[in-house]
Amino acid sequence: MFKSALTIAGSDSGGGAGIQADLRTFAFYCVHGASAITCITAQNTVGVTQVLALDPAIVAAQIEAVMSDLAVYAVKTGMLLNQGIMKTVAAQIEKWGITQLVVDPVMVSRTGVQLIDDQAIAYLQNSIIPHALLVTPNRFEAQLLSGIEIKTLEEMKLAAQKIWQKGAKNVLVKGGGLMGTLKGVDVWFDGKNYETLTTEKIETKNTHGTGCTLAAAITANLTLGKDLKTAVIDAKDYVTTALKYGLDIGQGTGPVGHFFPLKQSQ
Repeated sequence: MFKSALTIAGSDSGGGAGIQADLRTFAFYCVHGASAITCITAQNTVGVTQVLALDPAIVAAQIEAVMSDLAVYAVKTGMLLNQGIMKTVAAQIEKWGITQLVVDPVMVSRTGVQLIDDQAIAYLQNSIIPHALLVTPNRFEAQLLSGIEIKTLEEMKLAAQKIWQKGAKNVLVKGGGLMGTLKGVDVWFDGKNYETLTTEKIETKNTHGTGCTLAAAITANLTLGKDLKTAVIDAKDYVTTALKYGLDIGQGTGPVGHFFPLKQSQ
């Protein structure tokens, strides 16, 4: 029997990130993927040209439709875009008693571009992150959430602690935006213990959707009944291999290869 997971995120018309990446990842793990779309983006491998936020009422209706019918084992949030949508999502999380929640705090791109306004960032910190079983900020998001500039491993650890203090049960600060020996090194903090998680470093320009894919893979693993630490380690391995088989499409940054077994067999 297929188990179900829900992603609450934005749509990427180029198919590299957001809802599209999440559903591909769920499918890889043989998890049925349901979705609640928060915004529609016009984007491709080169960049984003337009963003349209959906009415919070239709976001709520999508979540209601899924949660009232399917047995959803875990939920992942991605781009929530604005305070109105965040309020709606927070209310739905509380209404349905969602505890297996992975929050990818999509606020800043891997290149450091802020994607949502300061008001929305504050609301995310105060009303979404406290519900999270796990929050997975990249370097720049971790800097915003913690108020700490991150250049070293110790600063990653301190940032993880600061974010944990905002209510998340566990924090995974991702080092993909760092350089040198810290590139791709993540720091895990559960409120008591720190752990440095490393994988093979992959040199590729095709990294679009990496953060979405990691959070979705963790969510899929939770849906399959794995404990959180195992879910995170498995998800990192999945993303590493998907980076090896990234899709060299378009004129810019291509997406990771979610279905790499198909490419391996070619």
